[in-house]
Amino acid sequence: MNSHILRASLISFAALAVSVSVFAKEPIDPIAPVKDINLAQVELGKKLYFDPRLSKSGFISCNSCHNLSMGGTDNLKTSIGHKWQQGPINSPTVLNSSMNIAQFWDGRAKDLKEQAGGPIANPGEMAFTHDLAIDVLESIPEYVNEFKLVFDRDEINIDDVTQAIAEFEKTLVTPNSPFDQWLMGDKDALTANEKAGYKLFKESGCIACHNGPAVGGSSFQKMGIVEPYQSKNKAEGLSAVTGKDADRFKFKVPTLRNIEMTYPYFHDGEAETLTEAVDVMGRLQLGKKYTEDENAQIVAFLKTLTGDQPSFTLPILPPSTDKTPMPTPFE
Repeated sequence: MNSHILRASLISFAALAVSVSVFAKEPIDPIAPVKDINLAQVELGKKLYFDPRLSKSGFISCNSCHNLSMGGTDNLKTSIGHKWQQGPINSPTVLNSSMNIAQFWDGRAKDLKEQAGGPIANPGEMAFTHDLAIDVLESIPEYVNEFKLVFDRDEINIDDVTQAIAEFEKTLVTPNSPFDQWLMGDKDALTANEKAGYKLFKESGCIACHNGPAVGGSSFQKMGIVEPYQSKNKAEGLSAVTGKDADRFKFKVPTLRNIEMTYPYFHDGEAETLTEAVDVMGRLQLGKKYTEDENAQIVAFLKTLTGDQPSFTLPILPPSTDKTPMPTPFE
């Protein structure tokens, strides 16, 4: 073997060994690249994700509440739906959502595909019906042709629509954050202050719920363990799905990936800043009152979880035709 190649191979192996030794003992894992993706479905799903014609108003798309230019959220306390209706709950980020144990704060959708169909038919969100959404798509020849090419059948159905949207959403992962770089062996990727914040994050017990590659999203926990959480929001959490009183105010633990971009925080959006969110979670969940310096250190660590968001050309949507049902935004 060429000596240069051998040396490069040994260096690569050594780097890998260091990477494994660093993050193997940590409760947080680096985000891995996307695997097993159907690219044809992704491209179709990307169009559907941005297409407002899947709403009654012809104005609201998936991207309206999960804006990919704003951390996959809308940065509002609660989202705005059809005819300016106030949504019942804060819009969680779509970034890294494929890592969640379930979708929505209360887990009522088991996966991204099931979630994708919900807002379309929700009268408070996109306010359409699945049948009408299919009528719109079938009136547009370019969509008809693309669905046939992608799914190899003549008709368009809501199952294929949600499958394509979900496949696109699977690509919305954010690897290569400074923290991931540190996990994989770059000792200079974090400052001393950020490392201190991570140490405090672990020692305080935050890591019990916020762990794994998504730094959360893998369990349901009660909001307000040490102290009750006071909220005007009527959301009951997991109990709305299970019917069990023991599940009241249990919500899916949110991912902390890209958390500096996904304000305001909590299911009711009441915490406007990370500083406020850290203070509330420390007191209510852990029984700990952080000092100003401790809070700032944890916030500094949390900001290292912002990774590289996928970048792509905005999809150009196929034009409507004379047969396309007109939107009714004011009805």
